[in-house]
Amino acid sequence: MSDSMSRPQRRIRSFVMRTGRMTPGQQRALSEQWPRLGLEADGQPLDLNAIFQRTAPVTLEIGFGMGDSLLTMAEQAPERDFIGIEVHLPGVGRLINRAHEAGVTNLRVMKDDAVEILQRQIGDGTLDRVQIFFPDPWHKKRHHKRRLIQPEFVALLARKLQPGGWLHLATDWENYAEHMLEVMAQSPDFRNTAPDGGYQPGRPAFRPLTKFEQRGERLGHGVWDLIFERVTTPQPD
Repeated sequence: MSDSMSRPQRRIRSFVMRTGRMTPGQQRALSEQWPRLGLEADGQPLDLNAIFQRTAPVTLEIGFGMGDSLLTMAEQAPERDFIGIEVHLPGVGRLINRAHEAGVTNLRVMKDDAVEILQRQIGDGTLDRVQIFFPDPWHKKRHHKRRLIQPEFVALLARKLQPGGWLHLATDWENYAEHMLEVMAQSPDFRNTAPDGGYQPGRPAFRPLTKFEQRGERLGHGVWDLIFERVTTPQPD
């Protein structure tokens, strides 16, 4: 067998590790507040009830950016617990810093590849919601294979969600929105909650309006929200 055949295939990643300058506050938050607000991506299964010291519905956000909207959601829904995953350290540091300042207790942060965390550390049927807002659209056609929302990934998310749980997607790229809708419509594990079987009629009230989104609206950019419910039986064709 040749070397190329014997080596395991490298998984296509949906993100690029970009370096960014961290502020002193972000660096201090990472070093001082990580033991309280951070969760290690060490491959060990997470005991969510023990982490939050209670039993509550858990929302997982993948790719929270600078974390402003995730922090707002955690503040506005104290009855829920939130975990955010992000690979870029300035965003991780900013969210931890602001969460500490706000005294938020229902939020934890992880810094690693979300796919690996889901596969190794998140138990099946333990999540109430998964939200992915404005992921990298990889707008060039030759890069579409790098988009996060793909059938295999959606199937992985379905295993982690409880029956009745939500997968909430949002994008400001129409082509990616169409791709998301097509992938989700083909999944037997999800049901579209939109009345017309398409996109949500507007931004759900519980999803905060981000500065990024406000800027896009001023420029005339559209935003598409999709909310799909985890079902227990395959949907009819």
